[in-house]
Amino acid sequence: MERWYGGIEAGGTKFVCGVGTGPDNLHEVRFDTTTPDETLSRAVAFFRKWHSRKPLSAIGIGSFGPICLDRRSVAYGSITSTPKPGWANAQIVQAFQKAFLIRVGFDTDVNAAALGEGEWGAARGLDHFIYLTVGTGIGGGAMVNGKLLHGLVHPEMGHTFIPRRQDDVYPGRCAFHGNRCFEGLASGPAIEERWGKPAIDLGAGHPAWELESEYIAVALADIVFTLSPLRIILGGGVMKQSQLFPLIRRKMVGLLNGYIQSDTIIKNIDEYIVPPALGDRSGVLGAIALARMEHATARPRRQGKPILKGRRKLPSR
Repeated sequence: MERWYGGIEAGGTKFVCGVGTGPDNLHEVRFDTTTPDETLSRAVAFFRKWHSRKPLSAIGIGSFGPICLDRRSVAYGSITSTPKPGWANAQIVQAFQKAFLIRVGFDTDVNAAALGEGEWGAARGLDHFIYLTVGTGIGGGAMVNGKLLHGLVHPEMGHTFIPRRQDDVYPGRCAFHGNRCFEGLASGPAIEERWGKPAIDLGAGHPAWELESEYIAVALADIVFTLSPLRIILGGGVMKQSQLFPLIRRKMVGLLNGYIQSDTIIKNIDEYIVPPALGDRSGVLGAIALARMEHATARPRRQGKPILKGRRKLPSR
């Protein structure tokens, strides 16, 4: 029998919930991220409807962050220091553990998107790559030697410090770092504040894109030097401006300045920095893959009679 899984791309702007088995079998719903109670209740209701018809084997959640991924911590499964009002310390995993007696996988939204692209998309067959989203925020997920990268907490590629161009007087968008970090300089809201219009309303020839591509190229060069990925996938709303890709590729090659001697960089840069093959579904499909992975790591049930907790064994006669 084919197993069905639930997946959530829990974004700071929008939640995407899906059930199914993969790209060819996915039923989803999208709604705005409001308060934790209202948003999580809507997500639980969606899965409860499906679970009653097609029992789910596990649920995967890729969440905006920062989040706590330390299973030993009482804060595991929660959002931590987010600037999004009302969501700091919100218990994400707990809401679904209470509602369903199934395992719940949890990771960052960008790690989940990386997992989805590795399973079905632009990084299929690769075990070492980066997924970077440039949109309302900036974040990066990393697959390193076949495993999603974690550590002290998790990667925060959007908050790496990059040099601000001298003629850029914009004070920055990041609530923590102002104009010193990648997100503060190059996120979608930063573009809108700097130029007075949303990115979608700026023409392809607008000077915004030269500046934006420069900041992205600097960040990618740092990633190449640090993690040496086999491919870089660029997603998010800002990257729907397709004119950015050739600008970013050219600028990043210029920044590397011949130091990285790889034919992938020298001859095949168009195949190295690419858009997501799954489009807007990378996150929710990655969450489905996360659920599948979580289910696979479940401890097998013991054979024979179940152990009944709290019942004293009677002495044999």
